[in-house]
Amino acid sequence: MSIDRRDFLKVATASAGLAVTGTPSDASAETGGTGPEPRRAPFVRSGQLPDVVVVGGGNFGLWTALNLQRQGRRVTVLDQYGAGNSKSASGGETRGVRSSYGGRETGLQWATWAIRAMQKWKEWDEEHSSETTPLYYETGDLIMREELEPSMEQSMANWDVLGHAYEVLTPEEVRYRWPMIHTPDIGAVMYEPSAGVVRARRAMESVARVFEREGGTIRIVKAAHGDAEGRSLRNVHLSDGEKLEAGLFVYAAGAWFHHFLPELLGRRYSARAVGHVYYFATPPGDESYRWPNCPSYGVPGCTGWPALPGDFRGFRIRTGGARSDDPDTSLRWVPEDRHARPREILSKYFPALADGIINETRACHYCMTVSRNFIIDTHPDLDNVWLAGGGQAEAFKQGPVLGEYIAGRIAGTETDEELNESFRLLEDEFEEGEQDLDFDA
Repeated sequence: MSIDRRDFLKVATASAGLAVTGTPSDASAETGGTGPEPRRAPFVRSGQLPDVVVVGGGNFGLWTALNLQRQGRRVTVLDQYGAGNSKSASGGETRGVRSSYGGRETGLQWATWAIRAMQKWKEWDEEHSSETTPLYYETGDLIMREELEPSMEQSMANWDVLGHAYEVLTPEEVRYRWPMIHTPDIGAVMYEPSAGVVRARRAMESVARVFEREGGTIRIVKAAHGDAEGRSLRNVHLSDGEKLEAGLFVYAAGAWFHHFLPELLGRRYSARAVGHVYYFATPPGDESYRWPNCPSYGVPGCTGWPALPGDFRGFRIRTGGARSDDPDTSLRWVPEDRHARPREILSKYFPALADGIINETRACHYCMTVSRNFIIDTHPDLDNVWLAGGGQAEAFKQGPVLGEYIAGRIAGTETDEELNESFRLLEDEFEEGEQDLDFDA
């Protein structure tokens, strides 16, 4: 939905009590001029200043910026390293796209968005990836466990509600269809045929290119929370000394969020958990472990997928990893003393790869919130600042849908109150140790 640029800024800053021109609102006029001087609202000056500044050029930030730009806004994205960089939570080589979210309070909502995102990733490829290898590969996804778990039952119940196709398989059927997979302790399997894998880093680079092509601006610079006047933020401070003003600000700082706003998010947001990713070489001449001959998979303690064509970085396997609170200084490769765990898992389920060469490793911060859901909410003290983040290791796949939704929230066109409330920034804080939860399930 497209709305006039001036109307957008009025809606986005309405709670500040003033229009974008800085004149008093009707509510202020009712005082007859005898009350305290009203707060000045955010406004956009003529020239090159943006309507919206987005701090963070990752999954939340870029998709939101693109959709705001398409509403007719002047949008500037600030990122200290750039789209798809190796330090960002969205900068790994690949990310899985599935909708099996049983066992979570957010399960049905996340499943709904993930299913929509699968189609949107395909549409993005059709429109923007004609000159390169695709970003999205439909692999299908196997969830394999020793016995049928409540989370699996709930996932299938969600799929029934959504009319989403899935299959319940036996271990024998798995081995027949994919002979490279072993099932020594598996008793329950469900299969989501439309699930897939996205080339993550390349996807962020692609979104950035389209955003700039459509008139958006990306600046490689470090930003800090700026100066406020009443309940309005006037600017953000840049590492080059500039104070960049705008009418509206979106903070999408990813793994840096709790450092960016330490007083607000220090105990409500965490990026301490670091997942370890390995890309194993596949046997020369054996196509079994490459797309489209092998599905993505989830077994206890691990997820992964086949090697993708084009660069064939390898057969991907992810395990739990280390702990680090600083994304600027944490290791982004996996030391050798951690390599035994993925080999142990492969020896059970993909034994032909267990003794193979590890081509590459990656380490990625996972961003968590107290609510175990995304944060998409206004700053409690600043009416023209939106917070967007807390991916729970599940947001990347939903990026194309998330960006549309966040831009709609900002523009005032997303009116589902129950849904909007589910993304609220809670006042609750993490208990000691909660921030160290693993994502091994």
